Amino acid sequence: MKLEVSSSVIDAMLREAAKAAPHEACGVLLGRVDAALAHIVGIKPAANVATTPHIHFEIDSQTLIDCHRDARSGGPAVVGYYHSHPTGPASPSATDRSQAAGDRRVWAIIGEGQVRFWHDTADGFAELSCVIIPG
Repeated sequence: MKLEVSSSVIDAMLREAAKAAPHEACGVLLGRVDAALAHIVGIKPAANVATTPHIHFEIDSQTLIDCHRDARSGGPAVVGYYHSHPTGPASPSATDRSQAAGDRRVWAIIGEGQVRFWHDTADGFAELSCVIIPG
């Protein structure tokens, strides 16, 4: 899968991660998927409702419901999810790997001042290269 992400989305995720620290930020990646190309054009920040938000994330279920409802009404699709690692790298942790659904969604992970993108496949996470577009 190839990925296009607007620069404003990258900036927004970095801001959300900084704002949430020392807890993990989390939310939904919005856009569209056309065959083998995903376009991420926005995010929907969510409350991290994990019982230990400094080391885990759990996206508020109402945010997920609202995003899927908006998509069914013609809004942007739920392309995937994002979260931050306030004290770690922008790569899937052991917890991320154990909780992944293998649903082929895109995961953005923010850590150490960068955002990296991952494809959640049945065989585990595969890093995605992305093209950052203006906007």
